[in-house]
Amino acid sequence: MRNTLLCCCLLLVALPSSAAEYHYHFGREAKAVYQDVMRLELDLAEAGVRHLKKTEPRNLAAYHLESYIDFFRLYLSGDEGLDAALAQRFDQRVAKLEQGDSNSPYYHYALAEVRLHRSLIELRFERHLAAFRQLNRAYKHLRDNVDRFPDFLLTYKDLGLLHAAVGSIPPQYKWGVELLSSLSGTVNQGRRELKRALTDTASPFHLETQVLYAFMELHLADRPELAYKAVKPLGLRPAENNLHCFILATLAMRTDRNAEAIALLEKQQRGGTVADFPYLDFLLGQAKLRNLNPQARIHFKSFLLRYPGRHFREEALQKIAWSYLLQGDEVTYHRTMREIEGGSRDGGDENAIREAAHDRAPNLHLLRARLLFDGGYFTRARAELDAVNTNTLTAEEKLEHRYRTGRVLDGLGDAAGALSFYERTIDLGRDHPAYYACNAALQAGLLEEKRGNEAVAARYFRTCLSINPAEYRIGLHMMAKAGLDRVGGSLKKR
Repeated sequence: MRNTLLCCCLLLVALPSSAAEYHYHFGREAKAVYQDVMRLELDLAEAGVRHLKKTEPRNLAAYHLESYIDFFRLYLSGDEGLDAALAQRFDQRVAKLEQGDSNSPYYHYALAEVRLHRSLIELRFERHLAAFRQLNRAYKHLRDNVDRFPDFLLTYKDLGLLHAAVGSIPPQYKWGVELLSSLSGTVNQGRRELKRALTDTASPFHLETQVLYAFMELHLADRPELAYKAVKPLGLRPAENNLHCFILATLAMRTDRNAEAIALLEKQQRGGTVADFPYLDFLLGQAKLRNLNPQARIHFKSFLLRYPGRHFREEALQKIAWSYLLQGDEVTYHRTMREIEGGSRDGGDENAIREAAHDRAPNLHLLRARLLFDGGYFTRARAELDAVNTNTLTAEEKLEHRYRTGRVLDGLGDAAGALSFYERTIDLGRDHPAYYACNAALQAGLLEEKRGNEAVAARYFRTCLSINPAEYRIGLHMMAKAGLDRVGGSLKKR
């Protein structure tokens, strides 16, 4: 018996693949690799992961970090060819993590994170069925962690995001979620859970959690100013870190700080060993165009040269065409628009494709008003709208003029005037393929929500959900559903 026990003990020591020997330890070396990832030094981080696997072969933190690396490589590049090469690595990563200690809270947490990373890539490449499958599996891991380790705060970082995201899914897409997953939740529930995760100030993922919370406030709670103020004190270094540059520039552009966004994006890191981030040039082009600077096209062209993905390309061509139109060059505008071919269902790309199908260039005053409004230059935008001779406009342009007047009055703080024009836009454009009526209803709801009129806001959000434009529909409906969730409105009321 004694010899048998001794042999068993020796055998256990000799088996490096034993599940009991795998563990998750986010130590000094793992933290250093994570910091490399968050600086987008992805090649350096990859080398760090290889070294971690060699020096700590049973530490599963290496596979968690590897998931971050693959996520950023794919999301920054939009390269579906690269995705095919990395898909096998995802399967191997999951298999390795499943050998971990299921009695550790990091077991389910790490598996949930790698599945969340994968689901976001599937969504980017419009593989929605695969995305829902991964989201559902991630959700089950997180729910198991809550049941078994309710005080493990990292769980609530991801669970909060999932609950908030599910709460914003429009009703016409809810059937897919219910059919393919066990996901449920609300925006308010997600916000509470992410706030709970923020109390774990000692976590190496604390800064990531703070930024995720701010972006949830921005995109799902419609509190852009709060999001901006939450991130400003975090000590981000946009001149040294392109991910920080993206975060701050995005928040600046969403809070009418266009000049600040341009200054930030002009300082982005170029070249060197950091991963290429071509979308920063797309944002810089967008910010400059919003100040009617035709040289914005330089940055859109840079984006097109460096970005191998299929998303944002049609929108970039549209913006280049607009830059020529701003200079009065309608010939080059049409020539550029003819390069738009389709291939993406992203909202901005859909809008570009629809415009390319027309033979008529946009009304210059309306275009300038649109750009200036988006940049937060409300007084200048109002002057452009006042200069329009409405008798010369087509029916669609008259609808756009009403919509943009409402938006500008909203920006200038004239709530009564804005609501009047929003109502007219909804009445006249409800059945039009353009997005004006749908967004007018959304914006009216947001305005009334800010004024504390929750019942009226809910009515406008339901109106938005009842309108189905040919462009931006999914994004607008998600924001309306999130708004309805916030004000406690019922989807059944009309």
